[in-house]
Amino acid sequence: MESEEVRELRAALSRLKQEHRDLDSAINALEESGRSDALQLKRLKKKKLYLRDEIVRIEDELLPDIIA
Repeated sequence: MESEEVRELRAALSRLKQEHRDLDSAINALEESGRSDALQLKRLKKKKLYLRDEIVRIEDELLPDIIA
């Protein structure tokens, strides 16, 4: 893998992880407020799961499995 491609993947990974943390904080704040909209919470949680899948995909691309 080219070094520029690796840098781009790492930058994307960093952005996705930050967005995932931000969503986690937003979800927690909504749940604790007691005034949360169930549909909004569901959408945020679905987006958080999507981000998690993308994070795992990029991590797998950066560190492929080694078959011994």
